[in-house]
Amino acid sequence: MLVYGKNVLKDIEVEKIHKVYIIDNFKDNKIMAYIKKNNIKYVNTKKDQLDRMIKGNHQGIIIDIDDYKYYKYEDLLKEEFIVVLDHIEDVHNLGAIIRTCEAAGIKSIVIAKDRCARVNETVMKTSCGALDRVKIVEVTNISDTLKKLQKENYFIYASFMDGEDYRKINYNGKKVLVIGNEGKGVSTVVEKITDFRIGIPMKGKVNSLNASVAAGILIYKMIGE
Repeated sequence: MLVYGKNVLKDIEVEKIHKVYIIDNFKDNKIMAYIKKNNIKYVNTKKDQLDRMIKGNHQGIIIDIDDYKYYKYEDLLKEEFIVVLDHIEDVHNLGAIIRTCEAAGIKSIVIAKDRCARVNETVMKTSCGALDRVKIVEVTNISDTLKKLQKENYFIYASFMDGEDYRKINYNGKKVLVIGNEGKGVSTVVEKITDFRIGIPMKGKVNSLNASVAAGILIYKMIGE
């Protein structure tokens, strides 16, 4: 997988880096010193070639790393708080939610294998290195996974526009927060097994929030901050 950006380089474990492509006449001495100190292989590359490799502001540096290895369901069970993304499709939302979870101390996020944003270079950059400290668990079926978690004594809280005011809910015990798709929201099959439908009151003319913004508000309430 190709990722990019000066800040991203230092957030990646050195052993996961295969090679670094650097623009000719690269001016950042600190980055070069870091590369050489860690014996990272690098290749001087023309700008037009870097532009063809990555669609984004690569800042003159592209890093070739291992593809992301997803975790499994069993890795969830020691966590007190899990975030489940019910087919989030925007990679920027996925990256932002990963970053929020890491900041809040949440270590596991569940995504579906299909119809869901994947971990790619944009997610890596948007998450600002948080990806290495949060487990992304890939499952075949979101609703089946939630049913299993309920049997493990987790309460399922799902976000809805018309849900009960999130500030009035008790979040004691093991819990799961479900954030729905950007356009369709939480799926009907997931809604049927949800323990609590929670919502964020809207006082303006806008009737909903961006998925990653809503996730941030709910996460910090649910952890007691």
